[in-house]
Amino acid sequence: MGILAAHVVLADAQRPVPGMLAQWAEGLSRSRPGRRGGGVLRFAFYGRVSTEDWQDPVTSHARQLQQAMMLVAGVGIIVAEFFDIGESRELPWARRPQSAALVAALADPERGWDAIVIGEYERAFYGSQYASMAPLFEHYGVSLWMPEVGGRVDWHAEDHEQTMVALGLSSKREITRTRVRVRTAMAAQTLEQGRYLGGRPPYGYRLADAGPHPNKAHAAWGRRAHKLEPDPATAPVVMWMFGQRLAGHSAARITRALNDAGVPCPSAADPGRNPHRTRTGWTLRTVAAILANPRYTGRQVWNRQPSEAVLVDPANTGLGHKQVQRWNLPEGWVISKHPAHAALVSEADFIAAQDTTAPRGPAGPAARRYLLAGLIACGQCGRRLESCWSNGKPAYRCRHGYSSATVPDLARPKNTYVREDLVLPHLAALAILLAGHAGRPVRGSRGLAQLTGPDGTAALIDQLRADGVVLTYDPDGRTLRAGGHEAPSLTVGTDAADSHPRQDKVRRTA
Repeated sequence: MGILAAHVVLADAQRPVPGMLAQWAEGLSRSRPGRRGGGVLRFAFYGRVSTEDWQDPVTSHARQLQQAMMLVAGVGIIVAEFFDIGESRELPWARRPQSAALVAALADPERGWDAIVIGEYERAFYGSQYASMAPLFEHYGVSLWMPEVGGRVDWHAEDHEQTMVALGLSSKREITRTRVRVRTAMAAQTLEQGRYLGGRPPYGYRLADAGPHPNKAHAAWGRRAHKLEPDPATAPVVMWMFGQRLAGHSAARITRALNDAGVPCPSAADPGRNPHRTRTGWTLRTVAAILANPRYTGRQVWNRQPSEAVLVDPANTGLGHKQVQRWNLPEGWVISKHPAHAALVSEADFIAAQDTTAPRGPAGPAARRYLLAGLIACGQCGRRLESCWSNGKPAYRCRHGYSSATVPDLARPKNTYVREDLVLPHLAALAILLAGHAGRPVRGSRGLAQLTGPDGTAALIDQLRADGVVLTYDPDGRTLRAGGHEAPSLTVGTDAADSHPRQDKVRRTA
């Protein structure tokens, strides 16, 4: 035996032999729960495709599943699948149907799988979603396998953690870049080309063919561009509405006239594009929206109602964001440099219609001031009284849910009216009653009771608003109270004609 061989034998003799405890622990690791058939892991596959229209769910599912199967080959088999279709990566796992089902199964010891495998990071996680889900997986003893780390993710390895953070930022950056590029392109197409960018055509227009799509690839697929053209059936209605508005008629009066004439409302004129609407008749909001739409000038206008992401629940940021649409100010609109389609109203008339105010009394709107706006509630229906101009003076009324744009219901109660000058003299007395009612002090009532002079009316009203006090007016007894039904009340006014709900005593305005 040579010298080298002698050294090898000596080294083997000195090598420590595992004890029984170590051998027992190693045997447990080989036969730990979750492994079947000689150490084969059972995997649940998760995948996602964001849109059905632009991505083929079948092809995407097959590709992601193949990547997952290649990753776990020789380690385990996939026994369950969770695949979300049409869900954005921005949605947290709890708000995607299939990922939520996977999370719900984690707590079930009989779920039938031991690990999760994902074909692509971006299909599962976005931003900081991994950081919120990893502790949950670890808590239930479920491992996570991903191609980006070449296998199982080590929850406590620094390099794996850094990789996950970098991938999350990259996933978020991809969405942000796409959103910026799309918005920039749409703004340029509107401004320079006046291109129709999709959506339902405004009432008064219909879609017309505008030739092949400007994008050569889309044109090769047979896609066509579109433009707006006046609808012979509805365009005259829009032109009439603007004419009425320029003549000084209110939106409510225009609405009533359309309903009285039996003109089909937009959802009834185009039921195919409005299956979610009632089609019962014109509403005040519909008329106001048409009169405020600048696309009737022939210009293409974009970004009037952009969408933005807001937290679903500020108290629980883990629920992520949701998209909401909010009206943009005119300075934020993108308006085409040149006319894009036939106009139904001139630009000058459209601007004039925006500044038109229907006359509502001897004084102009700028001269009107309602001191008690929002402070008085109706004793019959509980609604807040709305401000109105009555016989040249500020007043408040309740129409019990009735809109001036619809035909009145004869069975409804008569309108309730009360003039402001009948209420103001009694505010100080109401403050004193409020302070000492049933011996129960009200927050801020001590300061209210001290404001009994006529010069303190404005301060008294401010204090009422700050304390959240609501005055309730009962038209039957012409009484006013501050508080619940058991609170003391005062009679306001002695002339029944001033406060009784008779509509012929008050100038009705639309």
